[in-house]
Amino acid sequence: VPGLEPQTKAAKKVVTIVICVLWYACNISVVLLNKALLTTFEFKKPVILTLCHMLTCSILSYFVSLTKIFPRQYVQTRSQLVKICTLAGVFVTSIVLGNVSLRYIPVSFNQAIGATTPFFTAMLAALIQAKFESRVTYISLIPVVVGIIITTGGEPSFHTFGFLACVGGTFCRGLKS
Repeated sequence: VPGLEPQTKAAKKVVTIVICVLWYACNISVVLLNKALLTTFEFKKPVILTLCHMLTCSILSYFVSLTKIFPRQYVQTRSQLVKICTLAGVFVTSIVLGNVSLRYIPVSFNQAIGATTPFFTAMLAALIQAKFESRVTYISLIPVVVGIIITTGGEPSFHTFGFLACVGGTFCRGLKS
């Protein structure tokens, strides 16, 4: 917000921490709400659930735009529109697959698989953009992926379709990044 920027380093740190805490709280709340709706309340349509979330976000975004706190941005070129639509498609696919997976696997397993997003991001950056990370980065991803392989083998609530949907959603998050 113009004129309301934090003035000191300490204030900037506090704002950053508050934003991160709010982001995590919202993320965790949405995942738990989705799981409850899909299992406890037996909501049968993960795609419709995703549509409800997207419509809610769109409506809230519209009302936030009316406050003029954040300036509206417009699409400038056809190329930009194609990129936005592609990103939106990948994003929606990741959300739908994540919601589908929650219907079949526990939240904890879903979140564990989601921890492999940096692996997919690094691999896709290398394959698609020929952008390579440092050797240390790739080495640090090995324990994460091995941990998920071990977790998958020992997961008592393992469901093949739920697992594949979650991996697909995680792949899409890596592609989006």
